[in-house]
Amino acid sequence: MSTSTLEAIKAMAKLYFYYSAMNAGKTTLLLQSAHNYRERGMNPLLFTPALDDRYRAGVIKSRIGLESDAVAFSSDDDLFEHVQENLASRNIHCVLVDEAQFLSRDQVFQLTEIVDRLSIPVLCFGLRTDFQGELFEGSRYLLAWADQLEELKTICHTGKKATMVVRVDDEGYALREGSQVEIGGNERYVSVSRKEFKNVFFAGKQIRVVDPLEKQPEEDDGVQKNLLEQEPETGA
Repeated sequence: MSTSTLEAIKAMAKLYFYYSAMNAGKTTLLLQSAHNYRERGMNPLLFTPALDDRYRAGVIKSRIGLESDAVAFSSDDDLFEHVQENLASRNIHCVLVDEAQFLSRDQVFQLTEIVDRLSIPVLCFGLRTDFQGELFEGSRYLLAWADQLEELKTICHTGKKATMVVRVDDEGYALREGSQVEIGGNERYVSVSRKEFKNVFFAGKQIRVVDPLEKQPEEDDGVQKNLLEQEPETGA
């Protein structure tokens, strides 16, 4: 890696927040970004919350099967300090954070310090709002403090852009109470548009839980089919 390339990376260091509803490909994009760095002989450092143990602690895995080891962090860990410790033994060219909605306020501040004091770009990927339509703590401060915000798009079953998430019971009815943090996948959470969120969460509409990987859009569902075809590609 040439000195000029490293200086260019430092000059472009920013805090990025890639946010979306569920099933928009956030984790896939994170893992692809990490692969791109490694392919160029650079060292990314990946973080994932320890509470997300759907696969095993310290592993980031996408729904399409991509995976990578990562540093599992808890709410009281100092991410800036951890990066500094790593820098004592190797160069770190980028920091990537999965499920960034679970960051604390202090940890988001620590990420800004990684950018501002160490000149290392930080890419965060996560949900914006919880199952009640409220901001997560990590997302709130990333929206406030990030240098660059990028929305990753996905589709509601109605054909509209999905911007929110509902938590549902076994029969497809919205759960309106409960802990903000409850790890789950397509069996518990559904991405919906704001209008559909109001129908399901406030008006009690039943929703069918479908894994997008198991069902392709019906050929006669013209609106959703056209939206999917027109969906722009998103790059890191």
